[in-house]
Amino acid sequence: MAKVTFNKDLCKGCGLCVTACPKKIVHLSDDLNKRGYHPAQVTELDKCIGCAFCATMCPDCVITVEK
Repeated sequence: MAKVTFNKDLCKGCGLCVTACPKKIVHLSDDLNKRGYHPAQVTELDKCIGCAFCATMCPDCVITVEK
């Protein structure tokens, strides 16, 4: 199983990772980070296939995928 982590305080909520996820498990949070953005998060980590498309699409490199 893959492990996906986000640096939520640096995420600007652009949503590119949301559109890149083939399993549709990355979503923008309802909560705000310290910069005032809705950060991305994984809702169902057990469904993650570890493709790292989300991390590849992130312009700010706030996503880490470990297999």
